[in-house]
Amino acid sequence: MAWRRGRSAQAYSRPDRHGRHGREGRSPVVRPPLPPLDTRVERFDLAVGSVAEFLRSAWPELREVSFEMADMPPATDADGIPRWVVSRERKRIILYRIPIERLGHLHRNDDLHRRMMIESCVFRAAAEYLERDPWDLGPERFRFL
Repeated sequence: MAWRRGRSAQAYSRPDRHGRHGREGRSPVVRPPLPPLDTRVERFDLAVGSVAEFLRSAWPELREVSFEMADMPPATDADGIPRWVVSRERKRIILYRIPIERLGHLHRNDDLHRRMMIESCVFRAAAEYLERDPWDLGPERFRFL
């Protein structure tokens, strides 16, 4: 025996604002994912962190050193506004984001050159901590074969 519907087989269309149960549409529980934030602070943090990890892996003396970031130095010194401060007693290197980003002279203002400037400051700060030349810290990085 064939099953039959009591209604005619016409398609029933609901207004667009109603869901399948006849109620008004509700907002989704989870919103669509937002694009990742890409701020200057996060780019600076990423650049410093990647160079710090490279230096720690290459130089055992830096494994216990804390690479920290701050926005501005508390005061200027005789040489002007410091870009970083090295404390061997506390095993800390503090890099100041705003002076590094704003007072650096770039010949090309793009993401690559900004990142290279940040990385060079991390290398110079680590070299000051180790009392070495910055070029001695990663010679294989600067060799072009």
